[in-house]
Amino acid sequence: MIPSKALSLVGLATKAGKTVSGEFMTEKEVKSGRAALVIVADDASDNTKKKFRDMCEFYKVPIYFYGDKDTLGHAMGKEFRASLAILDEGFAKGIRKHLETKDNTIA
Repeated sequence: MIPSKALSLVGLATKAGKTVSGEFMTEKEVKSGRAALVIVADDASDNTKKKFRDMCEFYKVPIYFYGDKDTLGHAMGKEFRASLAILDEGFAKGIRKHLETKDNTIA
């Protein structure tokens, strides 16, 4: 798989300290209003996907389903991750631009 621009930006955002990952932290940031974008792995459980889809819809946070847990974790330089939140509006905008050109599902 060719490394995508979106994943490179996730890596940059992580280095800049503008991401959180894991179900608990992602949920916390969405509910606090700090999350600018949520990305959930395509291979996350249906329960997890539904939970984040509903939560993001309620809190008006854009959500994308992209890649698999390994890919998302690798982009952040960590173990596998099922969900992550981008906390910076600029990074979120750039990542969304690249994800939208890739025919991904948007909730």
